[in-house]
Order: sequence, then structure tokens, then C-alpha cells
Amino acid sequence: MTESRPTIGPIVAVTGAALLALSVFLPWYGVRITASGAAYAQQALKVAAARYGNATLQTQADAIGSTFSSVAGRQLATLSAHQMLKNISVILLLLAALSFLGALIWLTGAWGALEARGGPVAAVGIVATLLVLYRIVVRPGTTLDAYSLSLAWGAWLALISSVAIVVGGLIGWVNDPPRR
Repeated sequence: MTESRPTIGPIVAVTGAALLALSVFLPWYGVRITASGAAYAQQALKVAAARYGNATLQTQADAIGSTFSSVAGRQLATLSAHQMLKNISVILLLLAALSFLGALIWLTGAWGALEARGGPVAAVGIVATLLVLYRIVVRPGTTLDAYSLSLAWGAWLALISSVAIVVGGLIGWVNDPPRR
């Protein structure tokens, strides 16, 4: 008689962990120049042209600077968690690796010296979810009001995938409780 292992929980957790690792390299934030940032850049260009240029350069700088206000509010670039959140991105990658390996060991039943079950996998997913939620609510920034960050789809994928790790772990924990 073969021992049947639960498969839904570990599969959900493995998939969530793989997507969490991938999401670290996807766009988390959209960068937008604020109106005050455009005005600051226009003023800085004008000062630089006045200080280091002749009348022709100053005229060209004024013409270029007058277009800066049209950029305000538009998304200019996106930044991944790997680019913007150096320490947290490494921690998220480690948590994704831990939950991936734990769920994979749990799925295959290759216990050996390691025994992985749903509870520890869910706990790792909870930590990952809290980190992602923190960076969704508290966005990185500077003291200048020159730009703003809007959430991009990579942050939402990270949140969904970290919750999937928790759900997969909890499904397995309910279906295959720890043996005492």
C-alpha cells in the first residue's frame, strides 16, 4: 500500500514561490515627474544655462525648459523591486527559495533529514506577504517632491503569489496535519 501525499497545497505553494521570485524582477513602481519636479528641473536648466552658457544656449534652454511641464504626471519609467528595493528584494528571493524548496520536498515526499509540511511553508509565505504589503503601502522615496511612484503590476503579482504560498501551505496543513 502506498502512502498518498496531498498535492494541491504543495503545487499552489510551489507555483506561488516561483511567481514571487519572478515578480522581484518585474515592474513594481511607475515613476512620474510631479509638477514641482518639472518646475525644479526647468529652473535648474535655466540656472545652468545662465551660469555656463551664452545667449544662444540660454534661449535654447528656455525653449526646452518650457516643455518640462508637459511631462508632469506622465509615467516616464518603471522600476523593479530588484532595482528599487535592494535589501527587501534579496529577502523576498530567499523567502521564495525557502518556500519553493520546502513545498517541493513536501510535494515529492523526499523527507530524508528534512521534513517540510504546510505550516512552515505558510509561515514563510506570511513573512513574504507582510514584506510585500509593507512596500505597497510604504513606497520608497526621497525628501524631494520631484517624482511620485505608482504601483505597477509586478507588485500586485508579488502580493498574489505570496498569498498563494500561504494558501498552499494552509491547504496542506489542514489536509495533512503534523504528526506527533
